[in-house]
Amino acid sequence: MAGVNGDHKGKKDDNGIGTAIDFMLSNAKLVLGVGGAAMLGIATLAVKRMYDRAISAPTSPTKMEQTGKRSWEEPVWMGSSPRVLNHDMKTTASRSMQNLPTSSRAFEPDCLRRVVGRSAVSASSATQSDMLRARMRLSLQEHLWEFYQNNVNIPPEEQTVARRAALDICAEVRVFLHAKLPDMPLREMYLSGSLYDDLQVVRADHVQLMVPLILEKNLWSSIPGEETIMNVPGFWLVRRENLEYFPRNSSYWDRCMVGGYLSPKSVLEVFDKLVAGSINWPAIGSVLDYVIRPVVPSETLTLEVQYETDRKLYVDFLPLLVMEDGTLLIAKPHRLAAERHENLWRQSFRVAETARLRALDQEDGGCRSACLKVAKTMCKLNPALHQLNSSQLTNIILLLSEKEGDWTQEALADRFLQLLRALVGHLEAGRLPCALSPKVNLFCELTEQEVDQLGYTLYCALSDPQELLRTAQRPHPEEELQHHALF
Repeated sequence: MAGVNGDHKGKKDDNGIGTAIDFMLSNAKLVLGVGGAAMLGIATLAVKRMYDRAISAPTSPTKMEQTGKRSWEEPVWMGSSPRVLNHDMKTTASRSMQNLPTSSRAFEPDCLRRVVGRSAVSASSATQSDMLRARMRLSLQEHLWEFYQNNVNIPPEEQTVARRAALDICAEVRVFLHAKLPDMPLREMYLSGSLYDDLQVVRADHVQLMVPLILEKNLWSSIPGEETIMNVPGFWLVRRENLEYFPRNSSYWDRCMVGGYLSPKSVLEVFDKLVAGSINWPAIGSVLDYVIRPVVPSETLTLEVQYETDRKLYVDFLPLLVMEDGTLLIAKPHRLAAERHENLWRQSFRVAETARLRALDQEDGGCRSACLKVAKTMCKLNPALHQLNSSQLTNIILLLSEKEGDWTQEALADRFLQLLRALVGHLEAGRLPCALSPKVNLFCELTEQEVDQLGYTLYCALSDPQELLRTAQRPHPEEELQHHALF
């Protein structure tokens, strides 16, 4: 990394060629943007690395043994995880990861001037100077708060109308189920989600309708996923017990049993036939002045409610199990579901995560919730980051809170940069532990290709986070359903 860090001690004079290449790459994003600079870097750094190796080789074997490390070796920050960034991304990232800024001060005008230097100012054309002045106009802190006001916040009246629509739908479903199947053992249904935690971003467009099932204590038991042959922490099996004493059909939910286990897929199919197939939603919609229709296809049972001309609300119908120890299991399938995963119930940490986040902010008047909402908006409005969900971002912030004490409003930019850097590190490792249950890997449902894409995008964002905010695009209506439930 000597050539990157500017440390020329113990190496031959490169006649300014390496410095010129470094200068070109560091300023390419001013003209080409982050994406263009990254592609230029991939093509150029390979040549520069060969040149650096040639001029940095030790003069004798004795010198190499004394240093204990060859200066021309590639950095090893990527580690040995089976999920790593691909070769091109690794080449670009490894050359400058150690020089990435960790403080928002690196993006303020004075620091930018020092980074660019006198030669950049003298060599820039009038257009480039204008671009540089525009980029220096606001600090990252100011950009983040401006982004928060313009893109993150949802008007209170919009939230109120969306909640009223959700309550109307919940009431209709409750009345129908109680009338149609009075013997179905259910606890009281309730609405949940970020709309009720003041953590929803961009628009008030989704909510969860939780439907708690009642299971007989002596007929069903839960088994953690890590204790099964599938070894998937964070997912559980619910096994039927005492069949010799209480034969099949002793429990109402035996009809949803597959292979001796309560199947969330079968439970969803039961409710799908009732809610999507039996309820006359057009008639109910005409009474409520809504347009209501089930979403097909959908991983879970989802209703689309158009309650105003330009506003829609997606209601996820989620069967829920509350175990004796308080563990919450929801019928939301494993994202990479194969046949062996069909009987797995997902453990939900959302309530506990949100409560911890809110408690920490109340203790010190922190910016954790604001940082989370900015990150959620960034992921929702950037297609390359759609695979990151609210739970992952929340846990990153909770993990950072264990190490970092300054979460004042003035530290938002520093914490946001720290969040991006932590995401890159966890993606490289292929593992993000849950703050409430470290054995759970919150990245276990990402494919290798998605890990590569997310890692590369976030790495580029670290070099210029303001560009990531500027390029955020509100999703088209047909794209909203694809990722509405993630936030």
